[in-house]
Amino acid sequence: MADNKSNIDQRIQNSVYGTPKIKPDEQRRYMGTFRERVWLTITVAEAKQRDWSNELQTELTAHPDSLVIINGNISDQFTRPYLMVANTTSTQFTIKTGAETKTADDNFAVVVTDHKAVYQSPVDVAKKYGHSQPASDETSTPTQPSFFKRLFHLK
Repeated sequence: MADNKSNIDQRIQNSVYGTPKIKPDEQRRYMGTFRERVWLTITVAEAKQRDWSNELQTELTAHPDSLVIINGNISDQFTRPYLMVANTTSTQFTIKTGAETKTADDNFAVVVTDHKAVYQSPVDVAKKYGHSQPASDETSTPTQPSFFKRLFHLK
C-alpha cells in the first residue's frame, strides 16, 4: 500500500512540476544534449574569431548520422557557414533559440552530437583541430642572455 501511495505522489509531483531532468545544467550547456554524446563544439568566441567550416565538414563526413545544434541567438553572419555545411552534407540540424540559449563568449555556437553516447575527447574545435593561427618566428621575443653571461660578457 505504501508503494502505491508513493507512486501516486510521484505522478502528482510530475504533473505539477514536470518530469525531473537528468543533469539539467549539462543539458543547458550543450544546448539540450549530454556531454557524452558530443563530437565537436565551437564556442561563440571561436565562431567570431574565424570560420571553422572545414573542420565541421571533416567532422560531419566522419560521423554522417550526427546532429548539428546551432545557437540561433547569435548573429546570422556567424552561423550561416555552419548551416551551409550541414545542408551540403545532408546532416540534420536544429537551431536553438530561447532564454536558455546564451550568447556569452564561453557558450556554444555549434554543437555536433550523436544520438548515443560516444565519449569523445577533446571536443573543442581549437583543441581538436589546432589553433587558428600558427606561431611564427617573427612574433617570438628574442631571449636575453642570463645575468652571468651579461656580467662576464660570455657568449
